[in-house]
Amino acid sequence: MNVPKLTLKSLGGAGTVTGSKHLLSLGEHRILIDCGLFQGLKNLRELNWAKLPVAPRDIDAVILTHAHLDHSGYLPRLVRDGYGGKVYATPATRDVAELILKDSGYLQEKDAEFLNRHQLSRHRPALPLYGARDAARAVEHFSTVEFGQTVRLANGAAFRFRHAGHILGAASVEIEWGGTRIVFSGDIGRYGDPLLPDPVPVAEADYVMIESTYGNRLHDRSDPVDVLGDIAERTLKRGGTLIIPAFAVGRAQELLYYFWRLRKAGRLDTAPIFLDSPMAIDATELMMRHAADHRLDAETCRQVFAIARYTDDVEASKAITANRFPKIVISASGMATGGRVLHHLKTFAPDPRNTILLAGFQAAGTRGRALQEGAKELKIHGMWIPVNAEVDQLDMLSAHADSGELIRWLSGFRRPPRKVFIVHGEPEAAEALRIRIGRELGWQGVVPLMDQEFAL
Repeated sequence: MNVPKLTLKSLGGAGTVTGSKHLLSLGEHRILIDCGLFQGLKNLRELNWAKLPVAPRDIDAVILTHAHLDHSGYLPRLVRDGYGGKVYATPATRDVAELILKDSGYLQEKDAEFLNRHQLSRHRPALPLYGARDAARAVEHFSTVEFGQTVRLANGAAFRFRHAGHILGAASVEIEWGGTRIVFSGDIGRYGDPLLPDPVPVAEADYVMIESTYGNRLHDRSDPVDVLGDIAERTLKRGGTLIIPAFAVGRAQELLYYFWRLRKAGRLDTAPIFLDSPMAIDATELMMRHAADHRLDAETCRQVFAIARYTDDVEASKAITANRFPKIVISASGMATGGRVLHHLKTFAPDPRNTILLAGFQAAGTRGRALQEGAKELKIHGMWIPVNAEVDQLDMLSAHADSGELIRWLSGFRRPPRKVFIVHGEPEAAEALRIRIGRELGWQGVVPLMDQEFAL
């Protein structure tokens, strides 16, 4: 009698920092851990249109580590293509994912409409990968699980979530199936983060899959309050506007916290601060609702989130762009791939008095990465925009653990796992982390290729 073996295959997130999808299979049963969109380079984005190597209807369950698009953004397409099971997530992840997925569906519809109206696509007509209605249908499949709660699935697997930091609701997940225990790190956050809890260690595992976004780097340990304050004051003093492309969930709220601390210290007390992102505004409200998932008490939350002027509607956003007085604008998206920040960049990037401040990881193929690498022009809405503004970066604000912090999280295991799979990193970062794991922990690491299958 042949006993089925547990296998692991990465359908995304291998060799890249995007499109995370990891498939566990045991006989005829399958569990998908994360279900993300590919973003960044065109050849990666085109993978979103490729047929999955497994039929969605054949997947028993989806377990979601957190709500960022590169981990959740393919869910509407999965459901549209026939997935009928549950999507397990923490309560905060469920609420954040609803914001992100519905926004993603809406933007894809608008992008397709724009391309068709201006005949800018070789497809006739251009179609969205999915729309807002598909996103709403996907949200109906969510089933919430509290941190630390053990859930037993009908296929015999059991899993539990532990805090991972990173963003509101983010988790690592421990799965026991077929006598094997495997831990998926999800995206590991920072230790000592002012808003989010420290990543919780896991004691035992046969196998570990860990992200490696910053597997080859150590973050700057400078005080972000001082660095942010100096950049803002320098910009405002010369009559400029500070534009900060920021992830709507997590980074926008962290920036408000640091600006609040600067105001408390008597700095930037006259400069208006705008939060120009409907999703970031909604995510800020979710911080208030999920108080147990972050460090801020209710009164501090109220004070922090009261320092900005919130712009919900398009006309208010246009008024910010038209206003040439010195100010601070936080706007999505964080890698300048879309959203309202593009309109601000078109207006403010050509003026050397202004500053564009990058406040997080910038994936290859994005406008944010181009700015990071010194681009003097950006293509926005079909036009080339000169970049004469100062460009700065706040490395210390990353929501991802650096190489040392990833090793710290791995060091929480009481015994060596049989193997560590290193994913969600560009090739150099993943390979650097593999080498460090071998050198410092003596563990066997492997950097999987896309669709490479491993018997566990």
